[in-house]
Amino acid sequence: MNDMGDGVKVVALGGGHGLYTTLSALRLLTPNTTAIVTVADDGGSSGRLREEFDILPPGDLRMALSALCDDGEWNLTWRDVLQYRFKSDGVLNGHALGNLLLAGVWDLLGDPVRGLDLVGRLLHISGRVLPMAAIPLQIEADIAEDARIRTITGQAEVATCNADIRQVRIVPENPPAVCEAIEAIGEADWVIFGPGSWFTSVIPHLLVPELLEALIASKARRALIINLVPDNETRRLSASDHVRSFQEHAPDLRLDTVLIDVDADINWDNLRHASASAGAQVVARPVADKSDPARHDAQLLSAALSELFN
Repeated sequence: MNDMGDGVKVVALGGGHGLYTTLSALRLLTPNTTAIVTVADDGGSSGRLREEFDILPPGDLRMALSALCDDGEWNLTWRDVLQYRFKSDGVLNGHALGNLLLAGVWDLLGDPVRGLDLVGRLLHISGRVLPMAAIPLQIEADIAEDARIRTITGQAEVATCNADIRQVRIVPENPPAVCEAIEAIGEADWVIFGPGSWFTSVIPHLLVPELLEALIASKARRALIINLVPDNETRRLSASDHVRSFQEHAPDLRLDTVLIDVDADINWDNLRHASASAGAQVVARPVADKSDPARHDAQLLSAALSELFN
């Protein structure tokens, strides 16, 4: 813990492994972290449970809970239980136990937020995990292909399309927001976007109208963490393109900081210009994992975020 007393209030938006790393870094800084997690996953265990039970896809929410889990034998054991995946020749193959637990708790309580809070108490998490919307969403993307624009549907397909993605949308286009998420944004000192899958984990938060309105109205400072390497969604996007894409999807939402690894192989002048257009300054710090340069190091990211917060 740093010297911030009870801790700065932070809202982190994203999903998957990117959000996991951000939350792992924030857990070292403050107990007042709220994760707002994408709910558009339609692949793997989450997709199967979503289709069978018509529930929020639990996978990214499970990972966020695990990331905020406090140290200690009890907590870390339950984290491992949540992350355990079955391996078999039957119908349970590939399911994460935590996904099944969340599905059961939601069915029992009839309230996803209460269910997440209950599992959070089981793990003694530092903070809170909330869904981006109250219902499961679908992602649509317009991609440029063979000199024409084609629309593809589904998080799994968009995430693996390896194409020039021009625009993304969510279906339904005006889903009900979670009131607790709106309240957390209103009370936040900082809002953190990314890192993570750009068009399927980060940008979708800007497409929920009530969520976007809360982000624009919030007095919190806003930071965007740039990915370390391109993925299937962003092979054609530079670091500055990420900032411009953010602005295109949310032109009224200003940024304060764009955080990037100090050794990034980019056009720094272009990034500074794009960031300035969004109202932000570029902060370059060592945040890459030395053993895996494609991933952020939670300790280094924590140090960089602590510097920003102070």
